Amino acid sequence: MDSRSSGGAASQEPGTDADRISTPITADLLRGALDLERTEHGVLPHRLPARARAQCADGQLSMAESQPSGVRLVLRTRATTVELDTLPTKMAYRGAPPRPDGVYDLLVDGELAARTSVAGGNLRIVDMSTGSVETRTGPVGTARFSGLSAEAKDLEIWLPYNESTQLVELRTDAPVEVAPDRGRRVWLHHGSSISHGSNAAGPTTTWPALAASRGGVELTNLGLGGSALLDPFTARALRDTPADLISLKLGINLVNTDLMRLRAFTPAVHGFLDTVREGHPDTPLLVVSPIHCPIHEDTPGPSVPEFENLEAGELTFRAGGDPAERAAGKLTLNVIREELSRIVKQRAAEDPSLHYLDGRELYGEADTAELPLPDRLHPDAATHHRIGERFAERVFGAGGPFAGDD
Repeated sequence: MDSRSSGGAASQEPGTDADRISTPITADLLRGALDLERTEHGVLPHRLPARARAQCADGQLSMAESQPSGVRLVLRTRATTVELDTLPTKMAYRGAPPRPDGVYDLLVDGELAARTSVAGGNLRIVDMSTGSVETRTGPVGTARFSGLSAEAKDLEIWLPYNESTQLVELRTDAPVEVAPDRGRRVWLHHGSSISHGSNAAGPTTTWPALAASRGGVELTNLGLGGSALLDPFTARALRDTPADLISLKLGINLVNTDLMRLRAFTPAVHGFLDTVREGHPDTPLLVVSPIHCPIHEDTPGPSVPEFENLEAGELTFRAGGDPAERAAGKLTLNVIREELSRIVKQRAAEDPSLHYLDGRELYGEADTAELPLPDRLHPDAATHHRIGERFAERVFGAGGPFAGDD
């Protein structure tokens, strides 16, 4: 890839303090994004294509798909210093303490080498009691990694999973080229905020990123916080995205939002699978039901936020439904698991590449005593590790639906 230089810097030796080389941030340097939007500041990676975004004006979806979970810059270089200017958009809750800045992870030849954050940026302040949103603009910042080896190496800069991130400029002290294709299988995953990364320590330690690393695959993560809702445009995005392996973790957001009843759920799942299969007729396809979540195992949604300890930074949730409403078709996690299992079993008779995994194998009732969900909905960093390790073992391991040929 050609590199633009400033003041003849392209000929400098790595590690000097001379003018840095500025390299255009183009789609061939990015993995994990389905679209790249030009902005006044640079480029904004999206995890849903423009056509899908145009079909839904929901603010939660817009925020989630523009947060680059699993999106990373991948390059080969001898640079000892790498600087990435970005304009993040961060989230805050009115009345709560500021949230920590998002994390940028640097991998060198596949190993985590450094972490940093970018201060400043835009801020979206959400009032949870009214739903109103205030946006405050802020400055561009820099994620800087230095002291790297001057040898040729593959670098990956994983972007924060919880901050929309406009990429402004990439600077290095040696030329940059597109990293070579390592021939690894591509895993396309769709799920809820847990798949998105909620409460993970960093972008390479969300459970899908951990599972992908252990499974030796390239991740495209369409985990969309609050937005795994069987939307047809998401199914079409999955259909049209190249992949060697596909997984769909479905259920919890349908309970969170109290979006549909069992009568609508069953055909919606069939329709979602039909659409995905239009583009991937024989690809290994895994349907994963929800992990254990005590408040919604047998109690329908919606999930209701509790604000009592918000000033201390604690936001928790409770189930807003009544267990008796299951008789009217309201969804609970146990209802969803039973129906997903039945649907997959029915379809697998004619689709041997379709598989089912009960999410409680990843995090079950016994795990809640040791690693309870801090807000009653989302796992903490340690639980992301447990889920990722178990997924890798059960799915990528010997005998699993995504096991390799060797």
